[in-house]
Amino acid sequence: MRILIVDDDEPFRLALRNAFLRRGYEVSLAGAPAEVEPALREGTPHYAVVDLRMPGGSGLDVVRALRALSPPPQVVVLTGYGTIGTAVEAIRLGASNYLNKPADAEEIEAALQGKRPPPNTDVPSLDRQEWEYLNRILADCNGNISEAARRLKMHRRTLQRKLQKHPPKA
Repeated sequence: MRILIVDDDEPFRLALRNAFLRRGYEVSLAGAPAEVEPALREGTPHYAVVDLRMPGGSGLDVVRALRALSPPPQVVVLTGYGTIGTAVEAIRLGASNYLNKPADAEEIEAALQGKRPPPNTDVPSLDRQEWEYLNRILADCNGNISEAARRLKMHRRTLQRKLQKHPPKA
């Protein structure tokens, strides 16, 4: 079985590759939507794991392109920024499932095979959620604290203070 993993987060992408190799899959990797076509030259995948938000394009465009293949692979969309709207759009475009990050290989494999993933009993703390959100907004602003603070409607020094703390435990 061949699986295509499309994610811009290299450590996560490589960890998934290793996990699926141990499970006996042939793995193709792409770090951006533009890298999908060259990865498909290795062979048509049976399964695909696609990150929703990546520089250079949307994971939804990748889902659309994968569903046009014959036969189309089972696609699971991963995101750290899930909304109901993007979940509905991903499923409408042909994704078989939609998972929030962090998702491990066991959850992803279950979703690809149409099984119910094991229940996740680890709910991140509110402090951890806030810290991740602030860092995501800062990353969207290319590290510009002032712009991130404006988007968050927060004083720049307050944002700096919150970001200087170590990440809260999940």
